[in-house]
Amino acid sequence: MAEQQEQAAPDGVLTRIGQVVILHHAGDREEARRRLLDLWTELGEDGDPLHRCTLAHYLADTQDDPSDELAWDLRALTEAEGAGGGLAVRALYPSLHLNLAADYVKLDRVEAARVHLRRARGAAGVLGDDGYGDGVRAEIRRLEGWLGEGL
Repeated sequence: MAEQQEQAAPDGVLTRIGQVVILHHAGDREEARRRLLDLWTELGEDGDPLHRCTLAHYLADTQDDPSDELAWDLRALTEAEGAGGGLAVRALYPSLHLNLAADYVKLDRVEAARVHLRRARGAAGVLGDDGYGDGVRAEIRRLEGWLGEGL
């Protein structure tokens, strides 16, 4: 019974991340970046890899410099790889690789973008038939069109 309650309990760290993401989407990029960095420091190097992956993923979105965005997206991928192979983590890979592909496009590194776009498409099979999955698949198709190729 206690184990079931523990599994059903909301994840406080992910809730906090979500609150900051709302702040970012409302237009306060600087404050969102500051709060996410504070949480990153709080979690530390030994923090849960899924939490660190999620944090790095959203920290990338708050960066002004494309190189900094790339660095955070690479960190998110590294953390996902350290989080094991559960469904929650596997469902992140299409988005993580899609973000990396977009980062590389911004940096005019087209071949690296294509590599991650292929990985995003290859991992997309785990996505559900829901708004999130549909959105990620649509972004994969959009980026494929922008790169002008049928990968």
